[in-house]
Amino acid sequence: MYTESIQTEQHQRDIYASRGGVTAKIVPRRDPILYCDIDDSGVIDSPALQSYRKNGFLVVDKVFTQVEVNTFLQEMENLAGHHRRSGSDEAIVEAGSAEVRSVFRIHETSPLFKRVASDRRLASIAEQILNDRVYIHQSRVNFKPGFRGEKFYWHSDFETWHVEDGMPRMRALSASITLTENYPWNGPLMFIPGSHKYYVVCEGETPEENYKRSLRRQELGIPDDAHLRSLYSEGGIHTVVGKPGSVVFFDCNVLHGSSGNITPAPRSNLFFVYNALSNRVRSPYCDCPPRPEYLCSRKNVTPI
Repeated sequence: MYTESIQTEQHQRDIYASRGGVTAKIVPRRDPILYCDIDDSGVIDSPALQSYRKNGFLVVDKVFTQVEVNTFLQEMENLAGHHRRSGSDEAIVEAGSAEVRSVFRIHETSPLFKRVASDRRLASIAEQILNDRVYIHQSRVNFKPGFRGEKFYWHSDFETWHVEDGMPRMRALSASITLTENYPWNGPLMFIPGSHKYYVVCEGETPEENYKRSLRRQELGIPDDAHLRSLYSEGGIHTVVGKPGSVVFFDCNVLHGSSGNITPAPRSNLFFVYNALSNRVRSPYCDCPPRPEYLCSRKNVTPI
């Protein structure tokens, strides 16, 4: 265990210190949002890059066909069934039920999803925005079944990846492939536009193996009400609705979440996190051992 003096010294060096005795606050982001030029002639054009820089996310419709989506859905059910039988730690069940909430490390356990993770329709956009070679930091399929799909509370992914995984800087993004219709009422992804321009410091102490609780119901690494209200008053909320096969690219630090799903319509998605090779994780910024490899690629880092 670290001594208090070592922890204090670490937080002094850490420009994105959170938890561990620090006070909740909002501070300016210290990293670029776009690592490429705004007029970069890459896969996505200048207006799309400007939108991403302003809002922290970009929705691209009709990236994958319905035939592809149907194949993804079948593979998703195969993985869920396998993990239900095996009781693997890589499958997270909803708190209070046996419903599968997420299955992790799909880019390594599924040959199909391994190909999807390296698909140029996704990876080339990540490479353009991050202006680096990329690798998969984390992958998963998220289930939000009808009637019982639980919420994902407001959070910045980077706060957790930084504190618990040791991701040093904000040079990562996520690609979420919608597999089902996203309606306004079946728990779709929601963003606070512009929130990625700030870092929301959270209070609390991170216990060992916090992931065993947080992946089912996150209680640490979430902004307090006052800071959420402040960022909401500035940026509002954008709800992502649309057809299956769309992709939402979003910055690692943008605040996002989703409400529970009490409707009959499920809401599922594939989720791939692309991290810049120059931004590989280090030791966690908390007094805890690293999280398992299925949550954070630390040993098996393969550039795409």
